[in-house]
Amino acid sequence: MTERPQSYDLTKCTFIIPLRIETADRMRNITTSLIYLLSNFDTNVIIKEYDSEPIFDLRVVPMLEQVLPYEKLCRIDHQFEKTSDFTFHRTRLLNDMLWQVKTPVTVNYDSDILLPIESYVYAQNMIVNEHKETEDSIPPKLVYPYGFGNYQHQLHVGDEEVTKFINSGFDFKSFEGHIRQWDAKYGFCQFFDTEEYKRLGGENENFIAYGYEDDERFLRFNMLSSVARINDFIFHLEHGRTKNSWFNNPYIEDNKSLWEELKLKGKKGLAKYYENVDYLKVRNGQK
Repeated sequence: MTERPQSYDLTKCTFIIPLRIETADRMRNITTSLIYLLSNFDTNVIIKEYDSEPIFDLRVVPMLEQVLPYEKLCRIDHQFEKTSDFTFHRTRLLNDMLWQVKTPVTVNYDSDILLPIESYVYAQNMIVNEHKETEDSIPPKLVYPYGFGNYQHQLHVGDEEVTKFINSGFDFKSFEGHIRQWDAKYGFCQFFDTEEYKRLGGENENFIAYGYEDDERFLRFNMLSSVARINDFIFHLEHGRTKNSWFNNPYIEDNKSLWEELKLKGKKGLAKYYENVDYLKVRNGQK
């Protein structure tokens, strides 16, 4: 394996990753994503796995141990919640982790994402105000570390390409011939000011499974806080999909109805909604 540079400092960040390993490619993706993240950065990771058995401990950790030193593996806080429930309540799992975060920056991070190294560092520094455009600049509370529009590089790869990527010291040219350029909007990965993220409701737990939660999150922060973007690409390791992660899930119509309701509320109405929403009162010990 090519010798890697010294790790970059992302100790002000905690990456929160909800996890269910439903397919072989999802297992490969979380393994690849963590090897990339922890090889290049000193940072903090919380993973909450929601499944019938702890596949992460059983199958992923042994692969990580072959590549990452012990002190890097110790940066992963893996939590397992046993369930036989088919539904993957992603927003609830994210909030479970968010309310444990001790760092000033929280990164809502999909398990199949890679970014250019400078995008991670730049996003953290934007939130903690270590990169100022001017002395009077107000730091954003939410940063999307990729551009809006044709900024997604879908990676249609298998074990051979991923192994080549890791052994090359993470040269993205390893994926040439396997990239499809596609749309990017509000999902994948977001960097938040931790306290603002919680103050504005974290993830709306009334969105269940997949659909419209990313759109609503952007609307909320754009109306009630401040949002910025980094105009660079995001790399998305593609995977098979079950009903939990596509538009045929059983909650999609309820999610759509909630989204249609919230986007019509306006700034004051949206703020009032989040002042009174039940899940947030429970999180904050008010109910």
